[in-house]
Amino acid sequence: MMFLGVDTSCYTTSLAVIDAKGRLLSEARKLLAVPQGERGLRQSDGVFQHVQNLPELVSVLTKEFSPLKPQAVAASTRPRPLTDSYLPVFTVGASFARSLALVFGVPFFELSHQEGHLLAGLWSAGVAWQSFYVVHLSGGTTEVLAVEMKEELLLSELGGTEDLHAGQFIDRVGVALGLMFPSGPNLERLGACSGPTPLTVPVAVKGGILSFSGPESHVQRALLQGARPEEAARGVEHCVAQSVWLILKNIEREHGVKPVLFVGGVMANAYIRSYLSEKIGSNAAFAGVDFAGDNAVGAALFAHKFTC
Repeated sequence: MMFLGVDTSCYTTSLAVIDAKGRLLSEARKLLAVPQGERGLRQSDGVFQHVQNLPELVSVLTKEFSPLKPQAVAASTRPRPLTDSYLPVFTVGASFARSLALVFGVPFFELSHQEGHLLAGLWSAGVAWQSFYVVHLSGGTTEVLAVEMKEELLLSELGGTEDLHAGQFIDRVGVALGLMFPSGPNLERLGACSGPTPLTVPVAVKGGILSFSGPESHVQRALLQGARPEEAARGVEHCVAQSVWLILKNIEREHGVKPVLFVGGVMANAYIRSYLSEKIGSNAAFAGVDFAGDNAVGAALFAHKFTC
């Protein structure tokens, strides 16, 4: 038995196939192309690239599974599990997945991109918590959520950013440093070359709310004044990690201590993972590095969950 997941996020086209035991059989992803020096894509450009990418990724899967006959199909249809949550890029994957389900005569399930991250995070971290916090850090999301795993996922927002997302902070500094967008992996490699005294970047945290706008402006000014790129990169990483740690402490004071799952593309960063792991200890779990960023595994797991 096979279950197919589809995800068309702002910057990655993804397909994934799992079996009835929740084992990953195959996946295929392709990053959307962003011109050098740009800090993102218009939604219309993202939609166009997803439409071009999906047939190519299907051909990758059908080379391994011919014919590809899933028992159910699921797709991320919106960014968050909220009624007013919408981005055009997700309509591409949703329409594609619905069409496949109709052709195969199998059920179609929809979930949010955020729920996909959460499920892929639990699966790749190898934990089966029922009540926990999740920290979702990416270019489009910076939130701390309380999660209850029941018949359905119950999520409630406890904190997050009031301006820039963590991934936006990283990408804006990365582009200023001449790095390709998205800048996370290259900024991490640059930061690894930093000496013992990285750039000091201010942290702006109040209760469960953090801000990256002020820290980003600080880093941009420092670069204009001659700050070393590698020290600025490590300073950005430290600012993100420390900001998350501080809002988690504040949230735990108000809502109690629970295990914490970290998901989203920013959480592939080794420095940030190490910092938070040291602070939180055994109460922390991290999405596998290969599954922290955008992927369709969570969607495939969702299809399996509601079919079996």
